[in-house]
Amino acid sequence: MKLLAAIDFSPVTEKILAKIKELYPKMNPKLYLIHVVQPDPDFIGYEVGPATERDFMAKGFKEKHKKLQALAEGLQKDGIEVTPLLLQGATIDTIIEEGEKLNVDFIMIGSHGHGMMYNLLVGSIGHGLLKNSPIPLLIIPAKE
Repeated sequence: MKLLAAIDFSPVTEKILAKIKELYPKMNPKLYLIHVVQPDPDFIGYEVGPATERDFMAKGFKEKHKKLQALAEGLQKDGIEVTPLLLQGATIDTIIEEGEKLNVDFIMIGSHGHGMMYNLLVGSIGHGLLKNSPIPLLIIPAKE
């Protein structure tokens, strides 16, 4: 069995990790822990040069890579085999594409529990995955 767990470093990430620790002994999945970062901007304004923007984004990627690595190492200390992946792209499409590429059995994500108005105006990764993913989802709620 293969599991792809997508995290965003928000408080719900801890709930996802707790669920992984709960399920792992029962399922013993091959685990992929992923975080998706924003794609490169299509347009860079006059004030910011390409080198400045590239350096800023590279610093952010490095920080997120360290955080992802630390979470993976924490899981490994608990005896959980995990492959951490930092990917760049549109979040929903990237999660689905990576899940298909890795041939995972299901995708685990967190729900932030925002209201309907927020989801209408801003959108929701969970809703987008529910509508578009051919891979089964396990959604971990942020609220009890």
